[in-house]
Amino acid sequence: MKQTGVLLINLGTPDEPSPEAVGKFLREFLMDGFVLDIPAPLRWPLVNIAIVPRRRKQSALLYQKIHSDRGPALLVNTRELAEKVTAQLGATNGRRYVVKFGMRYGNPSIGAALAELQSEGLDRLLVLPLYPQYAESSFETAVVETKKRAQELGCADKLTFLPPFYGEPSFINACAQRVVDHLKEFSADHVVFSFHGLPVRHLKKLDQSKQHCAMDPDCCQQISAVNQNCYRAQCVFTARAIAQQVGLSESSCTTTFQSRFGRTEWVGPATDEVLRKLPETGVKKVAVFCPSFVADCLETLEEIAIRGKETFLAAGGEELRLIPSLNSHPLWVAAVSNWIVAEALRA
Repeated sequence: MKQTGVLLINLGTPDEPSPEAVGKFLREFLMDGFVLDIPAPLRWPLVNIAIVPRRRKQSALLYQKIHSDRGPALLVNTRELAEKVTAQLGATNGRRYVVKFGMRYGNPSIGAALAELQSEGLDRLLVLPLYPQYAESSFETAVVETKKRAQELGCADKLTFLPPFYGEPSFINACAQRVVDHLKEFSADHVVFSFHGLPVRHLKKLDQSKQHCAMDPDCCQQISAVNQNCYRAQCVFTARAIAQQVGLSESSCTTTFQSRFGRTEWVGPATDEVLRKLPETGVKKVAVFCPSFVADCLETLEEIAIRGKETFLAAGGEELRLIPSLNSHPLWVAAVSNWIVAEALRA
């Protein structure tokens, strides 16, 4: 029987919500040149002297708000997805699947997960970075790290990477069902699709034409050859596809971007600013869904469900509901499993 390994990759999380563990995680994350894209000699003092000592205690308090007896939220949700995909795949079409997950930063590391898969004597390794939309600071860095660790283990020739899935019908369907199910029990006046933000320079760097990105307000409304890897354009596509399937009008939903950091220009509109302004338009109840996160984590459970709610209520809103991420929803488990089987059968 053929044996195929599957590696699911997520961003990562501190091992525990202590300042020491959070500081270690932040250093690894921010020292990645794909994340903080400045020269290494400048990055080191900025991260280790200016940012981490100042932010580790504050960030630890935020992680403590969402930590449970089962562990960090992102770790728990990613583990459950891997377990349910394992159960759904089983032995399919005469092929055995071994599913592991690794984190780009923190534990379990990509290298550790690859080592476990390599020990199984597998003939192929399918890698699925759990990032719907493409960005160098998420998808690309996961690919580069995986190739590096696989080369060290002598299994780089077995790797096949599944691409970003921002427009995959089964992903859109799972997201739309998530939204529909929660709108049935919560009559929202407005729906906000909040995506993780990026510095504008990250997007402009990928515009080889230098004549498209951020040149006009509608540059992200359509995806073409010139902006096929544009993160913001892919986010707009995802939000529009979900809204259309749910049956939301353009006026009843807004696409926003969260998690701004530093003083540089970030893509917008900013989620916190939109939540602050919505009550002025008569919106009293808002539902927020975050389609760039397939697993609930700090950015959804704390930044939106806690701080975002506080922002909305302080501005005159009455209720904010976070629609949970896909996590291990049956439709999402089925989608991931089907992608894996389809790719395996291409061999």
